[in-house]
Amino acid sequence: MSFLKRFARNRGALIGLAILIVVILFAIIAPQLYPQSPWRTVARPFLAPFVMDRFPLGTDTLGRDIASGLAHGARVSLTIGLVSTLVALLIGVPLGAIAGYAGGIIDDALMRFTEFFQTIPSFALAIVLVAILQPKLGSIVLAIGVVSWPPVARLVRGEVLSLKTREYVQAAITIGQPTARIIWSQVLPNTIAPIIVMGSLMIGSAILLESSLSFLGLGDPNLMSWGYMVGAGRTRLLDAWWISFFPGVAIFLTVLALNLAGEGLNDAMNPRLARESE
Repeated sequence: MSFLKRFARNRGALIGLAILIVVILFAIIAPQLYPQSPWRTVARPFLAPFVMDRFPLGTDTLGRDIASGLAHGARVSLTIGLVSTLVALLIGVPLGAIAGYAGGIIDDALMRFTEFFQTIPSFALAIVLVAILQPKLGSIVLAIGVVSWPPVARLVRGEVLSLKTREYVQAAITIGQPTARIIWSQVLPNTIAPIIVMGSLMIGSAILLESSLSFLGLGDPNLMSWGYMVGAGRTRLLDAWWISFFPGVAIFLTVLALNLAGEGLNDAMNPRLARESE
């Protein structure tokens, strides 16, 4: 059974994929739907949702269009989630591959280094890094990437430990291929499936982490984000619930969709499950 058929058998994964497509399209067409800055005051503050057609989701404490903020915030959240995950993979995959293949003292040293990062609460470390580097898009991406790579390294190390004893790897060693080439051409290609699955789940975690930072006022002050919108309305939940509600729902649905799609990818790429389904 093909990968697409196995993926399609998971209804939750299809629902998650559909939600992701909608969010991505919403983010792509945001400049066309709302060409003006999402920071601009467009109406009176605390305009309730569905009262005016021009502002279907209402306005916030400063009279800014919440729908415009959601659209532009989708671009920020998805960009930070994707790029910070790539940063984490660029750090974790090489370290895990080297540790798993080299073994011995190198493996012990790299794993102790990884465990050191895991002993520090990731959210606290992200706050410290963003505060030191100043709340900018680049520093937020770097901070999330730095706190997210240890699980990647441990996953890749485990995969490499099982792969380096395979016949094709031993054959490459026998004919004298360089270690770097063996890792790059023989080992890493066979770890792609679990890395892709973990990466899809990490994007959701990165979006949550960025939203938490923005909620605390540590987001980029020049970019509208869902976390900032939730934080901006937290003091008016009783009389202006929509200010925090709509961006909160956007975060929830996006992270849920990423997790559902990640589970679907895991089912479709898992060789054991693939054989059972055939």
